[in-house]
Amino acid sequence: MHFYDFPIISTESSLPIYLVNMGLHDVQPHIVREEGYSYPQILYCTRGSGTFLYENQKHIITAHTAVFIPAGCPHEYYPNEDVWDIHWIVPSGKALNELLSHFGLNSLSFFELGDMKMLEHHFRKMHDALMGDRIYGNYRASGYLYDFLIEFHRLVTESGTAVTANSAVIRAIDYINANYTEEITMEQLCEVSGVSKQHLCRLFRSALNSRPMEYAAKCRIQAAKELLTDTDLSVEEIAEETGFCTGSYFCKLFRRYEGMTPTQFRKG
Repeated sequence: MHFYDFPIISTESSLPIYLVNMGLHDVQPHIVREEGYSYPQILYCTRGSGTFLYENQKHIITAHTAVFIPAGCPHEYYPNEDVWDIHWIVPSGKALNELLSHFGLNSLSFFELGDMKMLEHHFRKMHDALMGDRIYGNYRASGYLYDFLIEFHRLVTESGTAVTANSAVIRAIDYINANYTEEITMEQLCEVSGVSKQHLCRLFRSALNSRPMEYAAKCRIQAAKELLTDTDLSVEEIAEETGFCTGSYFCKLFRRYEGMTPTQFRKG
């Protein structure tokens, strides 16, 4: 099976991200791009194997392997056997570079992917949208493209040792969410997450761009904002309810993160 989707780009080019083209080959032909391609690409393999060449280096692409190719990157690839099932998407849009940078997709990269069922689901939804609506299909496909990129980022993040890293962060987050009204220490977070203090801080920084105790403070402030909105409790009472040691410390952190005092927030 194979198909090529090359939608005619019109007003969807004003969207933050949109689909330029996509497709799949069950027997991927030999491709040579000495000057690279005009847009960034994501390729991933579901069956068979092939060889990817770049800068006189070889990389074998097998099932559950993906490659991100930035725009203008010279490359070549070809099958190693009779079946080499390659899926590809080519995105564009004024917000694409910022999104790719946020996902760490800045240079030629290879990834091992886990369960690709959801990735395939979003891929098929893009194709179906293009085939089912000749006028607004690419608008719909662009929404699925965003879902595809998020799922791709999730799979990349959770590949290899990142699975353990994410699990440690999630255990710490679950503990904070369940116990933010009480005192929380780094020792407790290290115990529930199963990693050292330094490693947990690195994981939080990588996943959330935040320190563990900073995340706990933000969690408390989020809960405090709900109480400020929905109850008549005093600022001191809300500080106690949400795990802050004193009302003054609560007000200090609230101003730091929200740019205003709790009382100003309550007045709207």
